[in-house]
Amino acid sequence: MTTRTHRETIVFHRPFRLRGVDRELPAGSYDVTTDEELIEGLSFPVFRRVATMITLPCAPPYQSSIEMVTIEPDALNEARQADGADSRP
Repeated sequence: MTTRTHRETIVFHRPFRLRGVDRELPAGSYDVTTDEELIEGLSFPVFRRVATMITLPCAPPYQSSIEMVTIEPDALNEARQADGADSRP
């Protein structure tokens, strides 16, 4: 099976919560990785998402380490929208 990986860095301007993570996360830059696999047998290439993961600092007292957590894309979108919600006049 053919897979591809897309990586992006997302910046949060204030502390935020992410559904599926049991603590508040600090403002900052976060790496998000999305893995997709090719759906075989079609006359054109189509990929489906199989996993979305975010790299987070570990909870205290281990904050010098990082962890990669699988998340729902909708939870990430909600957190991004909430981060920008206070910027309106």
